[in-house]
Amino acid sequence: MNEAHWHLAVNHLPIILPIAGLIVLICSLIFKSDAVRKSAYVLLIIAALTAAVSMKTGEEAEELVEHMAGIEHSMIHEHEEAAEGFAVLMYILGVVSIVGIWAEVKKATWGKWVIYLVLVLSVVAIYMARITGTTGGEVRHTEIRAGFAPQAEADEHEENE
Repeated sequence: MNEAHWHLAVNHLPIILPIAGLIVLICSLIFKSDAVRKSAYVLLIIAALTAAVSMKTGEEAEELVEHMAGIEHSMIHEHEEAAEGFAVLMYILGVVSIVGIWAEVKKATWGKWVIYLVLVLSVVAIYMARITGTTGGEVRHTEIRAGFAPQAEADEHEENE
């Protein structure tokens, strides 16, 4: 496997894991379960770690694909900028999740505020994950780019004009 393949293999984890972590965290609030809440925090910590791996493999993949035909450097740059912001947020979310586990273990009264902070950070992370994933997909998948029209539809449209 080359660098681009590794990036493709890991880059979905920091996108999917915050969704799973948010769902588990909401379940912990519904069922009032400390164990489930700790599980949510662990998922979010793992998500932060996978964001770091995705950033590393992304840098290596960029070196491999940036000179390929059909690859626009502006799209790689847009994806890289989105990924950097997303990664920073994921690192913050991971650290706050560690604080959340510590608050759970210590039975800290302020621990409930950590829960709400993690909820908000998770929602923002999911939004940023969507942007990062879309800009990454657009690098190679022309079918998801804005203004894309399948060739058959484009030809048919030209004939009707």
